[in-house]
Amino acid sequence: MTQNIEDQKGRNGEERRPSRRSQVIAIRGGMLQMKIDKVEVFLVSTAIPNSPSDSTRTVASLGYVIVCLHTDDGLTGMGITYHEIGGAAIRSLIEKDLAGLLLGRDPLATEAIWEGIFHYIRGVGRKGLAFCALSVIDIALWDLKGKMVGLPLYKLLGGERKELPVYASGGWTSYDERQLLEELQGMVDAGYTMVKMKVGVADGKRPDLDVRRVRRVRRELGGGIGIMLDANNAFQAAAAIRLGHQLADEDILFFEEPVLADDLEGLARVRASIDIPVATGEHEYTKYGARDLVKHGAADIIQMDAARCGGVTEWQKIAALTQAWNLSLAPHCMDYIHMHLVSAAPNGLFLERLQAFEPLNELVFVDPPQPKGGILTIPDGPGLGLTLNLENVRKYNE
Repeated sequence: MTQNIEDQKGRNGEERRPSRRSQVIAIRGGMLQMKIDKVEVFLVSTAIPNSPSDSTRTVASLGYVIVCLHTDDGLTGMGITYHEIGGAAIRSLIEKDLAGLLLGRDPLATEAIWEGIFHYIRGVGRKGLAFCALSVIDIALWDLKGKMVGLPLYKLLGGERKELPVYASGGWTSYDERQLLEELQGMVDAGYTMVKMKVGVADGKRPDLDVRRVRRVRRELGGGIGIMLDANNAFQAAAAIRLGHQLADEDILFFEEPVLADDLEGLARVRASIDIPVATGEHEYTKYGARDLVKHGAADIIQMDAARCGGVTEWQKIAALTQAWNLSLAPHCMDYIHMHLVSAAPNGLFLERLQAFEPLNELVFVDPPQPKGGILTIPDGPGLGLTLNLENVRKYNE
């Protein structure tokens, strides 16, 4: 290969020192040849005070499975997925079965690594915990890519937006009306202009109470605050449609998972029957799951979660697919991962910040970014721009 002209001899025969630009290229060229030589997996969990419930289950704890991919050049890429249950199984699958597939690999080969793991786990997990394992590995690879080239992930993916709207999420069905209003008002007082509450009181058997609670929340918060509803799979289609009609005048931003996530026909019925936009996707996996949501006309807003659905590699394909069908993206939870992906997605709406994750974030990260006025600003550090509190992570590793 021909040398850069600035690295060749000058006209008088003297040796020229490499320019700053050529030095950077040379350094980066060397970095781009690194290999993965060590895989670490951590599991950190925190209890949720008072174990709140949504319409279908009680949440006693939340946790992160954290993967660190170390290279022979001394860089480390970090990935995160989460769990309510099953974290130990995700960690075990990575440590015992998947880590060996990564050693010696080029971290830039995200497509090849993704495909290899996808087919390797095909007999034990086309969805679920196995896909959480694939997702967290892929996220770590993309964090490493950003660090290799010295760019934040959102810029590496072609994004430009640094400031993204974020909504606060909570409002559990186990709360009485006083507790519900106190939490949602606290979100507004903290600067959020959009909040999400649960519906499906009493396992979805008391929609009359849902109507009363939502109407009271709207009355107390006022018309300037966006309200979203999450049923967590509570209803059958007919009940969800009726509830949607009863709340048609409450200016609801979206109605999330009104029926079982697998009931695509029911979702399509709800979407076709009410004026409130329907959102779903947090329980779907891969581009094929997104394709089926689109094919069935099951949602206006797709909520695929990169920490579950296949990582950054797969989420980009989902973003392209939904954009082609003129649908919006509003990913589920994990705002510290999704901030980069929404920035790079022209059809990305906003981020979700689940309040129950706040203690875990403070435990695991050093100075994690905080929303201000309902806006989350993406940090400028390379990759995800996040710094692990390794002392805490190692101390509380289960």
